[in-house]
Amino acid sequence: MSAPTRARTPRSDVSRRRFLGYLVAAPTLVVAAELGRQQLFAPPGASAAAIPSPPQVADVYDLLDAVRDSSRPTANLIRVEVNRDGTVSFQLPRSDNGQGIVTSTAMIIAEEMDLEPEQVIVTLADSRPELVFNQLTGGSSTTFSTYTPIRVAAALAKGRLLDAAAHLLGQDVDTLTSRAGLITGAGGSAIPFGELTEAAASDVTREVQVALKPREDFTVIGTPRTKSDARAIVTGKKEFIADLKIPDALPTVICRGPNLNSAPTGVNNIDEVRNMPGVTDVVQVSTGVAVRAHTYGQALDAVNALDVQWDGGTIEGENDESILQKVRAAELPLAVPSVPGETVEGEFAFYFRSSSALETNTAIADVRDGKADIWTSLKIPITVQYDIAEQLGLPVNAVTIRIIQGGGSFGRRLFGDAAKEAAEISQKLGKPVKLIWSRADDSRQGRVHPLATSRIRAVVAGESVVSFEQRHTSVACDFGHGFGDAITAAAAKAPLGQVGVAEAIWELTQNTPYDFGVQTRTLSEVDMRFNTGSMRNVYSPDVGTARDLIVDQIAAKMGKDPYEFRREFLRNDAMRAVLDKVAEEGNWGRSMKDGTAQGLGFHVEYKSFAACLVEIDCRPETADRKVRDARTGPRITKVVFASDGGLVINPLGYKAQIMGGINDAIAMTLTSGLHLEDGHFVEASWDNYFYTRQWNTPLEMDIFIVDNGRPEPGGVGELSVAPTCGAIANAYARATGKVPEYFPIMHKDPLPFEPYPTVPPVPPSPTNGLELAR
Repeated sequence: MSAPTRARTPRSDVSRRRFLGYLVAAPTLVVAAELGRQQLFAPPGASAAAIPSPPQVADVYDLLDAVRDSSRPTANLIRVEVNRDGTVSFQLPRSDNGQGIVTSTAMIIAEEMDLEPEQVIVTLADSRPELVFNQLTGGSSTTFSTYTPIRVAAALAKGRLLDAAAHLLGQDVDTLTSRAGLITGAGGSAIPFGELTEAAASDVTREVQVALKPREDFTVIGTPRTKSDARAIVTGKKEFIADLKIPDALPTVICRGPNLNSAPTGVNNIDEVRNMPGVTDVVQVSTGVAVRAHTYGQALDAVNALDVQWDGGTIEGENDESILQKVRAAELPLAVPSVPGETVEGEFAFYFRSSSALETNTAIADVRDGKADIWTSLKIPITVQYDIAEQLGLPVNAVTIRIIQGGGSFGRRLFGDAAKEAAEISQKLGKPVKLIWSRADDSRQGRVHPLATSRIRAVVAGESVVSFEQRHTSVACDFGHGFGDAITAAAAKAPLGQVGVAEAIWELTQNTPYDFGVQTRTLSEVDMRFNTGSMRNVYSPDVGTARDLIVDQIAAKMGKDPYEFRREFLRNDAMRAVLDKVAEEGNWGRSMKDGTAQGLGFHVEYKSFAACLVEIDCRPETADRKVRDARTGPRITKVVFASDGGLVINPLGYKAQIMGGINDAIAMTLTSGLHLEDGHFVEASWDNYFYTRQWNTPLEMDIFIVDNGRPEPGGVGELSVAPTCGAIANAYARATGKVPEYFPIMHKDPLPFEPYPTVPPVPPSPTNGLELAR
């Protein structure tokens, strides 16, 4: 990967403003964050296009602003504590599922306190209802929301330590220096942080103003750093939920029905299964029949032996095309303004995609003696805590949810499905359970990215685009988690609440980055009782793919090069900077062989700008290459990606996030779709759900960070998906001469596998994995 590039534009930095913090009454030094208003993002340099578009909602106030503003009332409850051993502790009220926010948070605190990141202990906070909106992990908002409050608390802590050291040493505080947890005075006298934490403590809680370190003095923020848990992950020492040793919490698996959301109506052989080796309990629950056993394998064997009667589920008899027809029936009409010009239009379909993370849904529950203890990985623990309390008939303060780092999420862990099931099972049995979803459970009964259509009509007159309309229609995306609190979650679950929350998310995230005259973007959703969710980047991959395909077609209508056209119509110079970077580094327009081509994509979201250039090989010798039981197809041979994401805390982590998004986009655009047949999804494992494999990954990947000098971080976790999807779609169209009309592009190709049966629900594991090694 290439080194970051540095723009020469002057920096604007608000770090010397005075911020409000709190000294918290405690025996050792404890400080809390500020509550003040922070500046709104404003992209620099308006475009001089002939027909500028009016400001869009997300231009002035987007999802990141909404998440941060909702968290302000409880920002002062987020605390940094200096320990007697000289380390600094912080409980992060967010969920780390591999994105590296534990590492970046430690870097932020270390920077402000002149520590090494290893001296900062960041753990994940348990569910804390008093935080209200301030425990939501989603929308690429974590660093944006917590960056300033954490810095304020850390700066206040360092200031108090310096004051205490100055008093003890009898020296002026301005003569002291701090480094790696040691405060040094004149003459070499030094005191460690740990010896100052009691002297620096406060016996009353009071407000204090503090100034933050200027950006030009940063030595930790902006330097590449590996994840703090990287070694533990690669050596197998890292503990996930299934690794936890909670007393008497035995492996538990649910036998699930053949169709989506099938509910059990009876069990014919429950006593026989209870007597199988290792089985301790079998009980019927709302989503199936739960089996608890001494080993996971024994539980699976028992599940597959069950003879259960099921109802037809929520989508009995439906398939891909029947759902697509219902979605199309809900499409809102296009309404081109009465202006002269030629139209460019297109309609694109996007099939269901799995939101299954690498670590399947897992939760441990111990519901006994009028209380519930839950261990799981959740991005909205407060919402689930209230849900479980209501489900079990317990007061909220009798339910404790302990947040464990998870193995992937990308929207999946915004839902507490496994935690709620584990709590139900444990209550019925009166015993602790360790519920583990099988991969088949996640693929066939889990959360999916909704099937959708996106229609666009643009009017072109001469050298201008005078109107641009996009109508996005979708199976309803479940936002029942709200903003991570009980109030908005309850509102989202109300009959019309879902529509309101979806519309809000839509308006706060969707933004056409071009001056295309009069623009409209509308969302229409249809509730068909699917289990949907905010899979990585929510609406943007589909919306962005459709938009980028039409942008290329508008360019062709005007006789312009796709890069030059984008450059002319983008709305400001910051956007052009990232587009120019990929065009330059990717050698845009170079001569390529027949059947291969370049493609461009561009996206604005999360206060970040991103451009992607890909090269694709669609020649028969590549697309038809054989890999056993696999999808091969067109190969993305090169990706060049550039983004301006504001202040970057950890360039290595930032680039890792982009790499993951690129591979997600390759899967979404080319290979990874779920096939719905007769009320159930066909795919039942990673074996036959074709996420990007090694034989589909780019041979070359270059990622560039364009620094425009902004003082705050934007969002990156989902940033790279949409522009990469658009670039791949355009490259495919240029290489084949055919604009794709549905995605993933290979969705209607013959299945390269024999589908697993739906009964029994869990496919057997291979007894000899070497036979399947490729």
